[in-house]
Amino acid sequence: MDTEVDRTQMTAKFITFEGGEGVGKSTQIKRLVANLIKREIEAVRTREPGGTPRAEAIRSFLLQGKSEQWGPSAEAILFAAARLDHVNSMIKPNLESDKWVLSDRFCDSTRAYQGLTGGVPDELIDALETLALNGATPDLTILIDMDPELAFERVRKRAAEDGLNLPPDRYEKENIEWHRRLRRNFLDISRSNPERFVVVDGTQSVSDMESDIWAKVSERFSELAA
Repeated sequence: MDTEVDRTQMTAKFITFEGGEGVGKSTQIKRLVANLIKREIEAVRTREPGGTPRAEAIRSFLLQGKSEQWGPSAEAILFAAARLDHVNSMIKPNLESDKWVLSDRFCDSTRAYQGLTGGVPDELIDALETLALNGATPDLTILIDMDPELAFERVRKRAAEDGLNLPPDRYEKENIEWHRRLRRNFLDISRSNPERFVVVDGTQSVSDMESDIWAKVSERFSELAA
């Protein structure tokens, strides 16, 4: 597992993590970045919406629910605006500097949340994606799949352990059936894009999930197993 990798044989990769609320994306991104760095592969982590000052400002606006009254189409446009800045100011420059980029959410979240779950037409989602991605298509997308009831129980337990009592954000406050539909939509997106997606069982322990993800990443990018 600690074999040194010949970086001269590799090109920087763009990996995205997707899934519902509370499935463990942030934890696993940190661990994958650490595993890459151990192998002398430069890697950075980021998130959506966010990743740049302008995109973080849009994130705050969205997650506080200030755009909810405008409807899912307006929210999709705001996500696209944040993504365009994120791609041009953070993602592409790092990839061009030979650094791997790992993002907590990307375009598939907009398609799942605002598109399939929120009812925004495919034509608008497709147009916004073409504009915002600007050619930055993920090399691999890791979908962490988990029953939303179990995921929210995990979130509540973690908050209690940390002594936190934060109000739910724009999407956490949706009812459980909304989140079940979201989960189904993520799985549908993954089945429609098998060349890019791998699905990981989110009910595993943190360490087991880390090992599972590393095995899947190594299988996809065979040079890591060298």
